[in-house]
Amino acid sequence: MSQASTTKSAPPRGVPGVVYHWVADLGQVVLGWVVALGDLTLFAGRTFSWMFTRLPLRETLVPNFYQIGVLSLPVVALTGTFIGMVLAVQSYAQFRLLSLETRLGAVINMSLVRELGPVLAATMLAGRVGSAMAAELGTMRVTEQIDALASMGTNPIHYLVVPRFLACIFLIPTLTVMADFMGVVGGAFYSIGILGIDSHHYWIHSQNFVGGYDLFTGVFKSVFFGAAIALISCYRGFHCDPGAEGVGRAATQAFVYSFVSILALDLFLGILLDSIYLLIWPHLPRLV
Repeated sequence: MSQASTTKSAPPRGVPGVVYHWVADLGQVVLGWVVALGDLTLFAGRTFSWMFTRLPLRETLVPNFYQIGVLSLPVVALTGTFIGMVLAVQSYAQFRLLSLETRLGAVINMSLVRELGPVLAATMLAGRVGSAMAAELGTMRVTEQIDALASMGTNPIHYLVVPRFLACIFLIPTLTVMADFMGVVGGAFYSIGILGIDSHHYWIHSQNFVGGYDLFTGVFKSVFFGAAIALISCYRGFHCDPGAEGVGRAATQAFVYSFVSILALDLFLGILLDSIYLLIWPHLPRLV
């Protein structure tokens, strides 16, 4: 018996044992990622099917809208304000060397509405809401509350996931606009009030360089960010490992995976939207 097991676990002839085990470990990791991705895809499919089949009740929607949207406004507004001022501080020295201080507003506002506003709003949402959703659902999984819902005839995905998903995709554009607005205000306050840049030229250059399509780009991307945060966080909560350690690991993984997906989506959506803009440029000029 021991001889057979030893023969089975031995590496093939001509392949070093260390290399063989390294390749096997790598294949195991890749296989685990493929299985997890397929499971997440099925989880998203069930969420979409319930969302379009029957909308949740108002009693489940309103508390999630309040928790995800209203309570996230202060941290998003504060983050946007400081990001605008940080951009002004970091960019002023380089622009001053080129005697382009008055164009500082164009760079700050363009960076905010296209990239930093949506990404930072989504990051704050993933840190504050995504981890909380994963921890809450993970605790319900560990204490068998999700199984109790299923035994009473209530679909857990429809009751627990769909309201959180709808709250994320509907309210993250509002949080993005808030982050953009506060960032513009913070950057203007520091540039005009502290650095002494002429306010007229500051706003004129901002108006000439930042258009409606730039604002649309940021808000459009934020919808996908919110969907990714909701799906990943709820999925990690539903598939939480037993015990307090499993709940903590689920909350951590929800934030890490959400943040990575935000950056990946930002890259691919940015390339797609820039290609569309260049394709329809003769028919849709910038709104200035």
